[in-house]
Amino acid sequence: MLKNLFTAVTLATLLSGVAFAQSASPKASADAAPAASASASSCDQKAVDKNGKPLAGAAKTSFMKKCEAGASKESAAAACEQKAMDKNGKPLAGAAKTSYMKKCTADAKK
Repeated sequence: MLKNLFTAVTLATLLSGVAFAQSASPKASADAAPAASASASSCDQKAVDKNGKPLAGAAKTSFMKKCEAGASKESAAAACEQKAMDKNGKPLAGAAKTSYMKKCTADAKK
């Protein structure tokens, strides 16, 4: 009888941690944040002058515009890199890859 009681208490203790565990949905929604806001925040962190002070006004606006444009080019290049496959599913290499990447990034700019 005491052995059964001890087993029941141990099992209840172990399973209570699972019952009160936080669900994964808050983290999943946080990971689903748009990439644009991530690039904007990294650009915002980089927006400092040569003395280390944060940029303000027109200087910050100009910097943010250039930074976000550069980030979109990088993301387009990364997307093209993943799509650079031949008809057999193997990654492209050499001149074929260069040609494909040039065309893909040009199409992404439009």
